[in-house]
Amino acid sequence: MADIDNITASVERIKAAFESHNYICSDQIATAVYLAYHLHKPILIEGPPGVGKTELAKTTSELFELPLIRLQCYEGLDEAKAIYEWKYGKQLLYTQVLKETLDEVLQGAKGFAESVTRLHEFGDIFFSEEFLEPRPLLKALRQEDGCVLLIDEVDKSDHEFESLLLEILSDFQISIPEIGTVKAVAEPPMVFLTSNNTREISDALKRRCLHLYIPFPDQELEQRIIHARVPEIPPELQRQLVAFIQELRELDLKKVPAISETIDWARTLMLLHTESLDPQLVRETLNVILKFQEDIINVDGEITAITNKITAAGR
Repeated sequence: MADIDNITASVERIKAAFESHNYICSDQIATAVYLAYHLHKPILIEGPPGVGKTELAKTTSELFELPLIRLQCYEGLDEAKAIYEWKYGKQLLYTQVLKETLDEVLQGAKGFAESVTRLHEFGDIFFSEEFLEPRPLLKALRQEDGCVLLIDEVDKSDHEFESLLLEILSDFQISIPEIGTVKAVAEPPMVFLTSNNTREISDALKRRCLHLYIPFPDQELEQRIIHARVPEIPPELQRQLVAFIQELRELDLKKVPAISETIDWARTLMLLHTESLDPQLVRETLNVILKFQEDIINVDGEITAITNKITAAGR
């Protein structure tokens, strides 16, 4: 079992622990996790796609040896998929059994009112814990030893769904009309919400969270990330590919390459037994780091100049 108290004793220890799990983070990220743990506050992580927002939650789960419960957001997401729903098939089956034993259930009942009262008692049973199907948010509250709850890409959900999140984010509880209020069993979950900034998040949700923005890394940090994730890559090739990615991010592209693409490109170059970047190799593997044909066409004319520039910088 992870020694969480030791790991969370300081920002520096959290940062070192992340690095031991090959997640190279800034002081800002380590501080946000430190505060989230000690203040029991959710973290809203914003930034471009592919900069490590989701990976931060996954690594925290591994670091603290806590289960990861993930809710992937999308348009139209509602409480039936996020919080709970009723086991309708089981309710239907029990209703059929009740119909078949109706005479036995109503045996001895005097008059219509007493018969209805008895049937109402069975109706309450159908909306009890036995028939409840928990979804990610409710499952997270029921973890006795705590967990990491990842609410991924919350900006893809509707504004109405944000309202459903407010109670759990502020009080770590959920209200179920038929049962009552369900609170965190013991240790509240560590909650990470991610957003790619496709729409503005409501002020009410932001107020309940610590805010963390993860930008694209500078060249030094990205080299450290590549070294951690692809340790077999030669130092000079590592420098060249990171420098090339940094140059691409300065161009007017539909989608600039993220850290995840840099890692994929590093692994690709290793598979191709590459020792140094050259224009032809870059053209052949450009689809690994650029996801739109329009961007590939626009970059093609710049490849030779960029490659020569970064190669000369290493001499």
